[in-house]
Amino acid sequence: MAQAFGKIHGDGIIEAYSAGSRPSGKVNPKAIKAMKEMGYDLSKHSSKSVNDLEGIEFEYIVSMGCGDECPWVPAKHRIEWDIPDPRDMETDDFNKVRDKIGENVKKLVDKLKD
Repeated sequence: MAQAFGKIHGDGIIEAYSAGSRPSGKVNPKAIKAMKEMGYDLSKHSSKSVNDLEGIEFEYIVSMGCGDECPWVPAKHRIEWDIPDPRDMETDDFNKVRDKIGENVKKLVDKLKD
């Protein structure tokens, strides 16, 4: 969802990537539904590992929290948002996490514009 919000709020400003330490290989259907409510088709995205992003030089790395493990990804700046994994949450709580991610991404993009 963070990558989607990066595309929504940062189009032409940032290039957003999303990856996890233990990807399932598919995007959570709850995330697809939650982002569809925001007018974004997340079904076109795929579940990637941080290993899939090797060789990319990052300005910023944002971690949502290290529930599984916290892999090292080199970057000039690191941000820790400590957002709970919504995977097993009911719809209302899932959408609250979605909205928090969206707010945080927008704030970061706005900061980078300045």
